[in-house]
Amino acid sequence: MQIEIFTGPGCGYCERAKALLTRRGLDFRERDMSDPAVRAEFAERLPRQKAIPQIFIDGAHIGGFEDLEIRLG
Repeated sequence: MQIEIFTGPGCGYCERAKALLTRRGLDFRERDMSDPAVRAEFAERLPRQKAIPQIFIDGAHIGGFEDLEIRLG
């Protein structure tokens, strides 16, 4: 399973999402929105989305932290 998570500094839900993934022993690729190139990619992939974190599993967008909690049970 490939997990990608768009995060930002000072984002509590981002920290909670990363902690949940870590507790479950799941590897993930963190994409920091403070990098302009990452912000540009985020805007291209999710043009209507403004909130972070945003999480992709195996290339499919699943949503934010609460969606991740539901998906992982």
